[in-house]
Amino acid sequence: MHSETFSLVTDLMSRRSVTPQDDGCQALIAQRLTKIGFVAEHMRFGEVDNLWIRRGSATPVLCFAGHTDVVPPGPLESWTSDPFKPEIRDGHLYGRGAADMKTSLAAFVTAIEQFVSEQAGHAGSIALLLTSDEEGPAKDGTVRVVETLKSRGERIDYCVVGEPTSVERLGDMIKNGRRGSLSGEIVITGVQGHVAYPHLARNPVHLFAPALAELAATTWDEGNEFFPPTSWQVSNMRAGTGATNVIPGQLHAHFNFRFSPQSTIEELKKRTSDILDRHGLNYHIKWSLSGKPFITRRGRLVEAVSTAVKSTTGIDPKLSTTGGTSDGRFIADICDEVVELGPVNATIHKINEKVAIEDIATLSRIYHQTIAQLLNGS
Repeated sequence: MHSETFSLVTDLMSRRSVTPQDDGCQALIAQRLTKIGFVAEHMRFGEVDNLWIRRGSATPVLCFAGHTDVVPPGPLESWTSDPFKPEIRDGHLYGRGAADMKTSLAAFVTAIEQFVSEQAGHAGSIALLLTSDEEGPAKDGTVRVVETLKSRGERIDYCVVGEPTSVERLGDMIKNGRRGSLSGEIVITGVQGHVAYPHLARNPVHLFAPALAELAATTWDEGNEFFPPTSWQVSNMRAGTGATNVIPGQLHAHFNFRFSPQSTIEELKKRTSDILDRHGLNYHIKWSLSGKPFITRRGRLVEAVSTAVKSTTGIDPKLSTTGGTSDGRFIADICDEVVELGPVNATIHKINEKVAIEDIATLSRIYHQTIAQLLNGS
């Protein structure tokens, strides 16, 4: 319980790093790692703090990536204890960031410290990439750091992202890829009028309804061995003036594709427009891409992490690409092998977020064994 990892995670959780705030988390981590030979580079973009810290200049480069920011706690009165004063109850550590993802950050650091103490002359390089903009817009965080590294010709060989991927037990699931996310804001234009004189108006809600049904029923692709089929969902819709006797002149809707590599961005846009055109709609769409899909096939990184999980917990982890997006989508631009592994995700973003106390030190051991396998230090 009183391990180095436990002490560090409680320190990090005590810091109110609600996105995009870092509240000293990165400075604390940098202070510890510079003592063992890491060179820290603090990169601030806008209101966002980022840290790129590396030990060594040789390849391969093994990077651990994560975020120091957390989501807002929500109503404080709904928490059993202060979300920023970590508390132990029922074998768990409670507080905001317990699972997402300050336990992973602490486990990164202590795993690295132990490995360096054992293998000071290790092969390759170890790096850490941290941001305070993962839970927010993700515009000035990891994506900007990756752009900077790419402009300097720096690449990463292996990256482990500490997202909370486990479902029921620590280590039961590794994310070896993520679906892409393509959103659209659509405006359907009709003719506003009085509800008693519908022949003088064109109701955009009625006009859009058949197209909406077709979009929702469309099979966009069948997915593949790693990805489920692409899905299309409406997330918001509004129309009207607020009055009960006015036919609206416009309908505004937000929708999202979570897509597999079986569909391209261009194909999804074209097929959407084809459906809308077929229904004769007067429309405009504003598209935004928040992430391309990426996949890491079984190779040295997947095997190293899987072996570390198995030897530490006895579990054979399942590979999955389910869930939302992560900063792995940005890192994949300069790294061919990216996986995610972290605590059980059942309480992330919830009231009374928690992590099992026994999992804290166990996660550090998993990361330590991963380093040892990849950098020939075992």
